[in-house]
Formats: sequence, C-alpha cells, structure tokens
Amino acid sequence: MRFMMQVRADKRTEAGVLPSKELVAAMGKFNETMAKAGVMLAGDGLQPSSKGARVTFSGAKRTVTEGPFPEAKELIAGFWMIQVKSKQEAIEWAKRVPFADGEVVEIRQVFEASDFPPEILPAKDAAREEDLRRELGRKHGA
Repeated sequence: MRFMMQVRADKRTEAGVLPSKELVAAMGKFNETMAKAGVMLAGDGLQPSSKGARVTFSGAKRTVTEGPFPEAKELIAGFWMIQVKSKQEAIEWAKRVPFADGEVVEIRQVFEASDFPPEILPAKDAAREEDLRRELGRKHGA
C-alpha cells in the first residue's frame, strides 16, 4: 500500500522561511531511516504558493491564477510517498517525523489500479497503469 504523508503549510512556510539547520539534519536522518527500511519512495518540501499557480477548468476554458493563495492551512508544504503494509504502519512512520508541538502530518492512502472495479478500469487498462508505474520507477531509479 502506498501512502502520502503530507505536511501542511503555515505562515512561516508561506513566507519562504527555511527550516533550521537542526530540523534539516533531523529530517535527513529520518529520511535516511525510511530509505534504509525500504519504505520511502519519494519526499520533498515545496516552495511557497507565491511561486506557484493554479489552473482552473471550466469546460474547454482554462484559467490560470498566480500564487500566493489564501488559507495557508489548506496548502501543502511538503510530502513523503511511502510504501508500507498497512495504514497502521504509515501512522507509525508519521509518528516518528521530527516535528515540533502543533505541527501536523496528514496520511492519505494512494489509489492503486486494483482499487477500481473492472467496469471503471478494465483489466487491460489496469495492467497498462502498472506497467507505466514500473517504467517510471526504472527511469527515476526507484
């Protein structure tokens, strides 16, 4: 099972304030522990929304809105993509994130092709999705 562990943005991350040297070192050790355990697939911090954009869809129309975006608490400041055996295992990893009081890590399970019934995702299309995922993993060294 794959899970995304999301780190919520706040006023500091939206202002572009970098983490402390100590937190960067602690996060590096945490990432190394997950990598050595074979559960970490990817993980990165995100730049503030002021450096981003949103594309809104309405029929054939596409509207681009440049950041920054309001409601920092609804934005993501970083993430880890992990592969574990259960939600409980994902929770156990999230509990080990070296964060301070009040910070939150949200855990969300990623859909797999097998989660879709054949009337929505026929077997041949599901197989193609899995092949694509494996190919992307090879290209990116996963």
